[in-house]
Amino acid sequence: MFTYFLVFLAAGVGGAINAVAGGGTLITFPAVVGLGVPPLAANATSTVALWPGSLAGMWGFRGELRGTKAWLVWFTAPSVLGGIAGALLLLYTPSGRFEAIVPFLVLGATLLFLLQRTITRALARHMVDAGGTSSDHDVLPRPSAWLLVMQFFVGVYGGYFGAGIGILMLAAFGLMGLTNIHKMNGMKNWGATCINGCAATMFVFSGIVQWPVAIAMAAGSLCGGHLGARLAIRAGQLWVRRTVVAVGFGAFLWLLFVR
Repeated sequence: MFTYFLVFLAAGVGGAINAVAGGGTLITFPAVVGLGVPPLAANATSTVALWPGSLAGMWGFRGELRGTKAWLVWFTAPSVLGGIAGALLLLYTPSGRFEAIVPFLVLGATLLFLLQRTITRALARHMVDAGGTSSDHDVLPRPSAWLLVMQFFVGVYGGYFGAGIGILMLAAFGLMGLTNIHKMNGMKNWGATCINGCAATMFVFSGIVQWPVAIAMAAGSLCGGHLGARLAIRAGQLWVRRTVVAVGFGAFLWLLFVR
């Protein structure tokens, strides 16, 4: 029970960090691996457990999705197909090979998180150069073919590992010329919900999910996302981000040299 309580706390912290800055997977994944769960099963379990929090985040942005129907319709297919492809790739990856790859996935996600503020500032400058933000009621044009292709590969990565897909989608939206960050966040959450939902469904039927851990994490994620963000905000985003980066680099070294 104490072990599950620790998992609950880790997922709560991860949910709070996701609400403030993103990158909560860099907390939850090493925590599950630290309990002795093999990395491949830990990854699948984390995806299943954190999906309800992703769904809740998408629901919270539902008001920002007005006028984005065309985007959402076109955006769903590559997200779903990519999530399925990534999950299949994970399930057919030998456990030993995934254990060799996963430290570098954690390192890449940590570096991506470290660059998040730089990318966000660039998007903000783009919004100013474009003349401000669009109205919540603006109808967006159909997304381009290259964005849909890129979203498919984001989905593959998300189904396979998942940390950092949000910032990848925001960057793609900015390059496409979108200027309303609230709509972008809403659409990002929809894409993440599709990707993680498909991957989670496949992991459930694969039989590799550690259900006691997943249930404890799901409860912690929901509580952390709803209540823990306030505590994290009081601590300051700078310290939250430093903690995530420190944990990410520490997990990379631990997975590479110790485990």
